[in-house]
Amino acid sequence: MSRWSEDLIPIDRARTLDGLFLQRVARSPQRIAYTHFERGSGWRDLTWAEVGEATARWRQALADEQLEPGDRVAILLRNCPEWVMFDQAALGLGLVTVPLYTDDRADNAAYILNDAAVKVLLVQDLGRWRRLAEAIGDSPWPLRVVLLEASEASRACAATDPRVVVAEDWLPATAPASTSREGDPDALATIVYTSGTTGRPKGVMLSHRNILSNAHGALTQIDVYGEDVFLSFLPLSHMLERTGSYYLPMMAGSRVAYARSIGQLAEDLQTIRPTAMIAVPRVFERVYQRILDQLDKRPKPARWLFNAAVAAGWRTFEREQGRAGWHPWLLVWPLLRRKVALPVQQRLGGRLRATVSGGAPLSTEVARTFIGLGVPLLQGYGLTETSPVISFNTLQSNIPASVGVPLRGLQVRIGPESELLVRGDNTMLGYWNNHAATAKMLAQDGWLHTGDQARIEDNHIYITGRIKDILVLSNGEKVPPGDMELAIALDPLFDQVVVLGEGQSYLSALLVLNPDLWPGLALELGLEPEDPTSLANARLHKEAVKRTRMALRDFPGYAKIRRVTLTLEPWTIENGLLTPTLKVKRNKVIERYQTAIEHMYKDSELA
Repeated sequence: MSRWSEDLIPIDRARTLDGLFLQRVARSPQRIAYTHFERGSGWRDLTWAEVGEATARWRQALADEQLEPGDRVAILLRNCPEWVMFDQAALGLGLVTVPLYTDDRADNAAYILNDAAVKVLLVQDLGRWRRLAEAIGDSPWPLRVVLLEASEASRACAATDPRVVVAEDWLPATAPASTSREGDPDALATIVYTSGTTGRPKGVMLSHRNILSNAHGALTQIDVYGEDVFLSFLPLSHMLERTGSYYLPMMAGSRVAYARSIGQLAEDLQTIRPTAMIAVPRVFERVYQRILDQLDKRPKPARWLFNAAVAAGWRTFEREQGRAGWHPWLLVWPLLRRKVALPVQQRLGGRLRATVSGGAPLSTEVARTFIGLGVPLLQGYGLTETSPVISFNTLQSNIPASVGVPLRGLQVRIGPESELLVRGDNTMLGYWNNHAATAKMLAQDGWLHTGDQARIEDNHIYITGRIKDILVLSNGEKVPPGDMELAIALDPLFDQVVVLGEGQSYLSALLVLNPDLWPGLALELGLEPEDPTSLANARLHKEAVKRTRMALRDFPGYAKIRRVTLTLEPWTIENGLLTPTLKVKRNKVIERYQTAIEHMYKDSELA
């Protein structure tokens, strides 16, 4: 490990997020800061000095707009160095940044721009601006729109719309070097709108101290070095990616490479060969399902060898963690590691030191498979309202069934109804323009209500349910729909799942079928895949119910799906059934399928 070197910037030296950036530029000007892909020229590296010079130009352009400290500016970009440059330029002027999701619905983005009274918007391209402009209508916000990608059409738009400019025309050719403003660490730095599964999104107000303390807290539990390479592909508008793959690497002096797209992620992993990566469970679940699909086509000996490798690797992991003794599997692990595990690790670049899963629960079955194959997978937990990390497993104390240990300096306790409460420097200032919601979430004594039920054992947090998401059947039995949906979704036939049954005598489910697997299943059952009525076939429903029961075999006996509604129409952001963070809007889905739901419970006494 002699080549790994630490170069952490202390919080008291940085003080603010823009102070952190200036410290990093001054400390390691010739070190590579970012790697990104440019059309026509391939992968390109930027040093901290180059990023600093470019950021100064963005800062000057923003200063020329005559904005006041505290004014809001928004970012609607894919992950790229310009995201960082604009963010740092704004923070360096005391402005407040408002990130937007590039694939969010235009009406949601328009609502945020109005609610935050955004004065400057940086947007990826003309197409996105046109969709957004239609939703904004006559709204006065934003006052200035900057298009990052230049084209003849973009300049034509700028010539006719006084709000619009093209970035390369708006930016000055040169600018004086940015200097420290000695800002207030407790001042508002960003408003991050949480895409709630019900109602309009709420704007979470986070200060410079909130985010810096969160990044620093994470770095006290996992070693991050100047030689580390992060692969960034979750949207930077997601607070997990922003803290974990932007501010944290900046604090540690690590390099960040921006993946081109999810579709090209496999290729980018081979090119970048990251040492660290943050992802949501769905990424691991898709890889897991792909492995299982490939194994189904292999002969039995190959399937046995794979399962043996996972078992041996898992036993080795448990022994290294101090939770298991010697076992014969340990003898064969070196061979199985070379034959089975290493090829899987190579697909992920072959250099991963840590891979963090967050944003949603990770199936223990999926975690066990990856860890058994030698992938250092760590599950974490947090909320946008906590900047966002509350806890995560460490390499030295990794219990995949838990969400890890609380960050150092963060207080946690179990409150009424087994709710997890947290208090620390990373808890939000409150919700923008929403005092009632703030009072409900954040107590006067500083304890933040997570809304999640939990237990704490040996300093590890275990999430056991969601207070509002527990379904209570008519017989009084309580079931956690989220856990059940996670288990059912591991069946590759089901792409999306919502479990229902509040106040009813039994559970039902809305299931979106995998369009690639549906034709084969239909033919097996003698059905016509292209005929919509096939989805209502009794034999198909019997098969779907059977598969859900197999998926739920480890749940209590009363937690069984008795009826289903099947559809091939995916729940998406565009049709309003997914949030920008890809969480299902339960209320919207239930509203969309209300007639089908009523039919599932029409003759409940016969079910």
